[in-house]
Amino acid sequence: MGFLILILGIVLWWAAHLFKRVQPERRAAMGDKGRGPVALAIVAGVVLMVIGYKLTPFIHVWAPPAFTIHLNNVLVLVAIWMMSPAGTKGKILSNVRHPMLMGFRTWAVAHLLVNGDLASMVLFGGLLLWGMVEVVVINKAEPEWTPRTDGSIAKDGMFFVASIVLLVIIGYVHGLVGPVPFPT
Repeated sequence: MGFLILILGIVLWWAAHLFKRVQPERRAAMGDKGRGPVALAIVAGVVLMVIGYKLTPFIHVWAPPAFTIHLNNVLVLVAIWMMSPAGTKGKILSNVRHPMLMGFRTWAVAHLLVNGDLASMVLFGGLLLWGMVEVVVINKAEPEWTPRTDGSIAKDGMFFVASIVLLVIIGYVHGLVGPVPFPT
């Protein structure tokens, strides 16, 4: 039952995020009133993914080496920074078209590296695949793009420091509801 709920959550996540691109006329017809149902579908998808992941029995697939914990934490830090305003206000990511989606994919890869069970592979693999498909769909719908020329390294640094603080907070909460992400 857990796998079914997990997969349903992933499908709902995909559907809610791709709705605007797959059905642009239908989404446009909904106007601002469409934001609520789409947001609700995304939240419901996340809730179903969490519940499904928790209910899914542990099925061992592979044993990640111990060093992947450190690699995971570094990649998650980079992912948080990529998903921060650094992508729109900093200099380093000014030539990256989809910094948030790149950060999301980095987060998913980090979690695939550190988890060796089937539920993790389904969850993080499904979200990684969504992040890849989303980039292709957006680029097809909006092929024109010009890299930014503004932004500063100082803002990159500021958002990186904020990302470190956020990583510590996320890690603390993560440890309360699931595995502790920091080595002891």
